[in-house]
Order: sequence, then C-alpha cells, then structure tokens
Amino acid sequence: MLSRRIVGKLGLRHTTRSAPPSIWSSNTRSRILAVTPQLRRSSASEAGENDSGHIKTQRNEGIFFFDNVFPLKLQWLSRLPLINWEQSVVELISKANRPDAAFASPSSVIQRAFPESLPVKITEVLPRLREGGAYVKFSHDAQIDAFELESTLRKYMEEKPIRPWFNPFRRVRAFLVRGKPWIEDLYRLPSSRVRVEFLPTTPEAQAAELTQETLYTLFRKYGKLLNIEPQPSDSKVIPKYGLIDFERVRFATMAKACMHGFVLPASEGGGQQGTVLKVSYESKRKSNWFFDWVFSHPRIVIPLVVALLSATAVAVFDPIRIFSIKTHVTHGFGIGEYKDFFIIKWLRQQFMRGYDIIRMRKPRAEDDSFRILWEDRQDTVQQLRTWLIETADTFIVVQGPRGAGKKELVIDYVLEDRPQKLVIDCKKIQEARGDSATISAAASEVGYRPIFSWMNSLSSMVDLAAMGTIGTKTGFSETLDQQLSKIWNNTAVALKQVALAHRKRDDKDSNLADDDWLEAHPEHRPVVVIDNFLHKSSDSGSDMVYDKIAEWAARLTTSNIAHVVFLTTDVSFSKSLSKALPDRVFRQVTLGDCTPEVAKKMVIRHLDADSDDDEEESESGDKKLTPSQRRSDLDELDSVIQVLGGRLTDLEFLARRIKAGESPGSAVQQITEQSASEILKMYLLDADRGEWTPQQAWILIRELANNEKLRYNELLLDSAFSSNGESVLQSLEQAELISIASRNGRPTAIKPGKPIYQAAFEYLTQDEVLRSRFEFAVLTDLVAKENKTIDKCEAELKVLAEFPNASDLKPRVRYLLDKLLVSQQEIERMETKQGALKKIMKEKY
Repeated sequence: MLSRRIVGKLGLRHTTRSAPPSIWSSNTRSRILAVTPQLRRSSASEAGENDSGHIKTQRNEGIFFFDNVFPLKLQWLSRLPLINWEQSVVELISKANRPDAAFASPSSVIQRAFPESLPVKITEVLPRLREGGAYVKFSHDAQIDAFELESTLRKYMEEKPIRPWFNPFRRVRAFLVRGKPWIEDLYRLPSSRVRVEFLPTTPEAQAAELTQETLYTLFRKYGKLLNIEPQPSDSKVIPKYGLIDFERVRFATMAKACMHGFVLPASEGGGQQGTVLKVSYESKRKSNWFFDWVFSHPRIVIPLVVALLSATAVAVFDPIRIFSIKTHVTHGFGIGEYKDFFIIKWLRQQFMRGYDIIRMRKPRAEDDSFRILWEDRQDTVQQLRTWLIETADTFIVVQGPRGAGKKELVIDYVLEDRPQKLVIDCKKIQEARGDSATISAAASEVGYRPIFSWMNSLSSMVDLAAMGTIGTKTGFSETLDQQLSKIWNNTAVALKQVALAHRKRDDKDSNLADDDWLEAHPEHRPVVVIDNFLHKSSDSGSDMVYDKIAEWAARLTTSNIAHVVFLTTDVSFSKSLSKALPDRVFRQVTLGDCTPEVAKKMVIRHLDADSDDDEEESESGDKKLTPSQRRSDLDELDSVIQVLGGRLTDLEFLARRIKAGESPGSAVQQITEQSASEILKMYLLDADRGEWTPQQAWILIRELANNEKLRYNELLLDSAFSSNGESVLQSLEQAELISIASRNGRPTAIKPGKPIYQAAFEYLTQDEVLRSRFEFAVLTDLVAKENKTIDKCEAELKVLAEFPNASDLKPRVRYLLDKLLVSQQEIERMETKQGALKKIMKEKY
C-alpha cells in the first residue's frame, strides 16, 4: 500500500484568495499555502496516519471528501501479486496534468474545486482509490464554521462543475466528513448497500435504535436512496443495525466516508447519551426473477432441460453418427466414387485377390483353400446371390453347425463383389458385461460414433437425485432397450442413405419416391450380415438383445432398405425370427459338412500353403516338389477323413498337426482324444450346464457309439427319456452334443453333433472304469424308478383290500401283482449288474 507522503506526489499548489465580503470580514484573510517538504513528511498513507486507520484532526481542522476523483472499478488490480496498485494508479493518472481538460489529474481536480476566496489551508490529501475519491484535510480560522465552508464549496462546484475523463457524465462532489472515518486497506469492495450499526458512546451506556425517518434524514444528502430496511423485530443480533440501499455505489462510498463514526446527539434522536454510527459495506445479493422461478419449479424445469438437452444432442451428434455409420458400411471416405480410376482398380484388385504387394509375390495356397469348398457348394452360392438381387421382404437364413464355414461362405465369397455390407457379430454384444459395455459393443459393430456409454451411469445418478428432490424421475436416463433402439434407428437411416446414394437425376425412374425406388432396385441395397445369431440364447439378458436385432432387421427388410442375412447355429431360429416377421416364409440355406473328396483337397492345400504356386525348378532342372508330394504318409488321409468327417475347423486342425510332423492317423487319434475330453467335461462331469443329467447324456453316447444314428421316437420310449425327453434332446442339440435330422418338419433321427464325436463316443465307451461309473448311475436311476412303481402298486393293493366286494376286483389285483413282480425281477437283475460294476470300479483305476 501507499506508505509515503502523497501530497508532494499530487503536486498541489494553492495561492491565497480573499473570501467574499458577504461571508467573511474584511480583516479576515486566509491563504491556501503551497505544500511544503515538512507537510509531505507528515501526510497520511493509504491506511491513515502512521497506518492507524484514522486521520487525526485538531481544533479548527476539518476533512472534506471529494468523490469521483478516481475510477471506481479498479479493485481487480489488487489481485495482481507484487504490485502496489494504489500507488501505480496515482502515478499514472497524475501524469495527465491538464487542469482545464476533462482528463485532469486528481491534484488538478482538487485545485479547481476550491474557490479563490475560500479561507482554508490544505494540510494533507489522502487518495482513496477503493472509494474512487480523496480525503482533503484543511485548517480554518476559529470564527469560521466548517458547515459554512462546506456550503460555499458545494455551491461553487455546482456553478463550475468538474467532470473527470473517466466519468464525463457525473461531476465531482464534495462533502464535509462529520464522523471519524476508518481509513482501512482491507480487501473490501464497495457496494451500493451499507450497514449502519448503532453503538453506545460509552460501554455502560445504551444506544438508540434509529428509525427509518432518522436514517433518511442523515443519509439522503449523499444520494438517492432506494430502500431502508430496519433490523427484523425478532432478530437477536447485537449491535442493532439498519440496511440502506443507495441508487449508485458512489453514493454509498460518500455516505460511508462522511458518516462513519458520527455521534448522533440526543437532541436529534440519539438517545440519552448519544449514538455512534458505524457504517460498513454490505454485499447485496442480486435477485433474478428468472433463476428464482427456475429453482422454484423443478418439476417443470427439469423435464424441459432434459428435453432441450436431448434435442440438442440429436441435432448435433446424430448427423455425425450417421456419417460415421455410412463410412463404416462403405469402408472408406467415398472411395467408391473413384473406383473407375486405374490406380484404384489396380489396388482394389490386388487387395481383394490377396496379393502380397510388399514382397511382390502371389498369395499362399492357404488363402485360397476355402475356394475349393465354395466351388463344391456352387449351387448354394448361386442361390444366395440370386436372393440378394431380388425384391423379397423376408430374411435370408444360413444355418449350420459351428465350423461349417457360414461366415466365410457369405462374406468372403457370396459378397465378394459387394463393398456395401455391414457385419454385426452378436457374440461380442451378448458377451459384453453390463449395460455400458453392451452399448459400446453394439455401437462398435455398426460404427456408431461418438458414443458416451458412461453417460448411462451418470444419468442414472441424476435420476436418483431427482427422485429425492421432486419425487419423480427426470427421464434423463435411458434403459438398455432405449439405447439399443437409438443405435439401430440411426443405423437404419444411414443404410437408407447408402442405398439412395446410387440414385441419379438422369435415371428413367428418378421421379419415383424413395421407397418406390428402393423397391424397384434391390441390387443397390446394402447387405446386413448378422453373425452368431442366438449365440447363448438361453440367457435372459440376451433374449432382449436378439429380439431388438430381429425387430430392427424386420424394419430393414419390409422397408426395402437392406437385405438381411442371418448366420446361426441354432436349429430353432424360426421361433425367434417369427416374432419379428410372423407372416413371412424365410429363405433358408443349411450348410453341412463337406464331402470326403473336398475335405482331402482342403487338407492338401493347407499343407502346400508354405510353397509358392509357381513351381520353381531346382539346379538339376527338375521341378520342385510341394510339401504334400514329399509326404509319404498321406495315403492314410482317405481313412482318417472318414473318421474325422468334413467339418472345416476339424480339417484345419488336422492339417496343422500334419504340417507339424504328425502322421494323419496319429493326428486324428489326438483330435479324437481331445474331443473325448471336451465331451467328458461339458456333458458328463458338469451336471449344471443344461436340462440334461449325466445319465441321459451317457445313454446317448453309449447308443451312438454302437450306431451312427438313432431313431428319434424310439429313444423317447427309453425310461430315462420318458418324462422330459424332447426338451432334453433339444437342449443337447443346442449344446452341439447331438444333431437331430428332420423330415417333413418332424424329427426323425439323432446323430452325433460333429463327425469326430462318433469316434470320441467309441473312445469313451472303451474306458472300462468310466463306462462302469456311468452305467452304475444309470442302473441306480432305473432301480429308483422300479421301486417307485412297486410303492404305487402296494399302495393301490392296500386300498383294494379294504373294498367290501374285493372278489370282483381280481383282474385289477392280478394286474398289479404281475406288475409288481416284473419290477422286482428288474430290480434284482439290475442290482446284479451293479455288483459287477462295483467290482470293476473297486479293482481298476
């Protein structure tokens, strides 16, 4: 803060002037003397004389406060570190030393304010940048009243107003300081509201509580008052106080500078011993009717805010998301528009055919190994391609077991020349844990960006807070169902735009509506491939996801926006899809295992994958042999493929083992043992995996080990499947232990779920200890059922014996006795077998 004398800095120089005869006597002559060096040393600092916070006055001395000397709104400078802002501003403003100009310095303002005839002598000047003014201490003759000096000074300043450069519309004012001002340098900003506290003159005295009329009389002279608020009657705050609101901040600063410390005498309403007025700034809360109404009506405002935010999000983010989805479907930023350029055509040809551009060599044979299978399934491929250029508002379903090559067939071969395709893997969506992860997975599959999955948790917290405040939910949070619907709807809009991008103005049917044009041009519709449909559909959470996908796919097909192809391993897919399209017949293709001839070619092609297609000649001129030609044990392929079957995944596994150095027979034996271990773990030892029991799974394994297929209805006659046989068989088919063949829509035969399972079943039944364990469990269940039959027969015979004419019921009695006897004989026979099985389990490992 400013700690040195300020008068010399301001450069005040006054000359003596005579007072008017009407006021002063002729022999009374005073001068306004120039400020001497001694005066500079005794001037007050920003915190008062000797940093005491007050300006001391003697007899015949007074203080004027000049307003509008400095700019008022400079308080933000006090936040700057290492800067004495009061001193810096005084030095800057003092440079404008033009008394006759509007931008005069404070020294010039004070010089101009005093008339030449005013008989006073300025002793010190204290600038107050916080209040935008300055205290001027003066001395006068004893016979002159200070109030007369104030009246003369104010009249003179009204006749010759001084308007500073920073506030040319308001003039400089001056008032006599009636109290004992507190000159503090605390960080307290001026306010238009002041707090006037009423204090006693002595500790033992009692202060008077001033009325509004008294406060108005004391403070109105300093500026327009807006309101005077007395202390509430029930308030117990001591000391008593009153609040005064001025129209302007400068009016409040003037009142505080002049009236702080003023002692109101008893004659003017100050009580018996007078009352001291302590004036301080009071922060005024600015009320805003709009915000008051907003916070007072949360039931109306919160839903409106949610609706506004939702509309803004839709207007801002949805176009970006639709563009992102279109880019994901078209696989690039409009590269299709330049597909006729030579370089684009060449690069696309190289990548699509799999050429290794970096090494400038042809692709491995392994890359074309699947084409052998596709050539064998040419009828299926042609059928799918035909369906994709026809107008049919129904689904295309490709069903087959895992490893049958469904995805490779559709994406890599059928849709090879169709760049506008969208592949959605339901497995990634279904296996995501939690709503946020599910939303992120679904958005990633279709290219839906940006996605704020974390907002789902945040919005739930907002809804929870709203429930505690207004009693109802805001609707800001969205369920998983709503979030998925939003993703699928935006994807449908993007797919429609992709399809309509082929429409040109010069086409002959350009006058058609969008829907009519899409119906007339099915070849331009994008293809949506939904892979792994109904993957683990037994989970309750996944059913909702699959239902939403099916409903969305139905809208795409019925609106002619896109072709939809479902890839599924579930044989009961029609139950789920029929909910979305109940009045349509699906176009279905079932993929099975490949033929032994094709399987052998695929294995050989995998073996030759490490050699180039162009046969290199050796140094001797002979052609280089391929890996399959160098192998001498491939004669076993015919026999092992009969055991392995034509499942693609199994054939690839066999080829990798043979390539690693194993013989075909050893490789198939290893695959068989591995499959047997999987069956044992998944279907026999873990009894909580499905609806079946280990005993029911073992009966199927035992029977299929002896027969390649079983009669479906004959198996249902078995006592182990008499109660819930069909649901058990369907569950085992879903788990891929078995496969059920149908004819004319009804199940007819039961076969192993995979061809290799036939050998695995035989391998498991050859384990004598394992066979004994499960056969013992099967016999235990049968013994329990026969015992229940005996209990029922005995209970009925007991009831019949109590009838009065029991002799008439002899046929029924004989029937029950025969049935009881048969059950007893079965129990004895099965217990005999159990004894032999126990012996095996006790003697062998």
